[in-house]
Amino acid sequence: MKFLFPYIFERYLARQIYAAFGFILFALVALFLFFDILSELGSVKGQYTLPLALLHVLLKAPSRISEIIPIAGLIGSIYVFAMLASQSEFTILRIAGLDTRRGLMTLAKISLPLILLTLAMSEWLGPYTENLSDRVRMQALGSSYSAQFKTGIWVKDRLRDEDGSGPIRPGVRYVNVGKIEQDNKIKSIRMYEFDDAYRLLSIRSAVSGRFDQTGTWILDNVTETRFKETKSADPLNPVYSAHTITHPIVSLDSEVTPQILSVLLVSPEKMSIFSLGRFISHLRDNKQDAQRHSIAFWKKVIYPFTIFVMLALALPFAYLKVRAGSVGIKVFGGIMLGMSFQLLNSLFSNVGLLGSWPALLTALTPPLMYFVLAIVGLRWVSRA
Repeated sequence: MKFLFPYIFERYLARQIYAAFGFILFALVALFLFFDILSELGSVKGQYTLPLALLHVLLKAPSRISEIIPIAGLIGSIYVFAMLASQSEFTILRIAGLDTRRGLMTLAKISLPLILLTLAMSEWLGPYTENLSDRVRMQALGSSYSAQFKTGIWVKDRLRDEDGSGPIRPGVRYVNVGKIEQDNKIKSIRMYEFDDAYRLLSIRSAVSGRFDQTGTWILDNVTETRFKETKSADPLNPVYSAHTITHPIVSLDSEVTPQILSVLLVSPEKMSIFSLGRFISHLRDNKQDAQRHSIAFWKKVIYPFTIFVMLALALPFAYLKVRAGSVGIKVFGGIMLGMSFQLLNSLFSNVGLLGSWPALLTALTPPLMYFVLAIVGLRWVSRA
């Protein structure tokens, strides 16, 4: 504590802000989990009992925490600064030499542990418990991960030789997976292979498949139909021949891994930075649109640092005199600020996606706007 906060006033502010932050975070998480439990009660039936529903909701708590941390930091710091202002403690700190620049530097140091907490929740614990929560629910309800899609999951892959191995060659392979089960197993697989002129080369279907340790798919009970163009007198009316064969087992090299399949079942906003980066590379390698995932990636990178922006937004409230409003009104103003930031952040994501704006600009604009608002507010109240 003394290493990060060498001065007494810094330790005092840190203790006050962390205490208020912890209390408000607990209250907000409890409130959101309560509404999640209410919405989950309608799904309780059969083997999906009430304790399993509660476990499903509780396992989503880390993801909720990562979403709420900036708002809890804003409300908690506004409450602390409003209390300091009402008791004239912040006036004493200003007389002792605490100017706005030093105040911002102190808030930057206070935000560091909260940034690390956000990263831990959003990058490691949150995705793990989110996946575990979905498994608990799916197993109890007896449904697969892709049950929500009528035609399964579609993904684009690179074309290889006829036997499914060898180097990558011009063309494309579209893979459809009907169901995804545990232990990297899939069922109801269909594959459509096209050459570089988008002429159909083959249709391959398999009852089930599994991903082995060597990085290849092992498909069981495979039926393959290959199409070849035969000689025709009329080049404008080509004739194709079809040849169907069956295989008990087929080994297939593919860039579609179980991790990529699992990513397709999760919204980009709930994925980790590492998973997003890997999936964006896969999309770009296959010449697919990665705009939505790119925006989510940069939002994930920037999001932890919005905590400092929220704390900076709270600092002007410390300069307001008691007659400018009660503590309750200031806290209410902080709640409105936090809600407006979340709304603007979501709005810019959708507008940036529709307008094909640069992903970094789309993710950076809302926190930058609110940081400018914090600086303008500080200049205004410090001169008043």
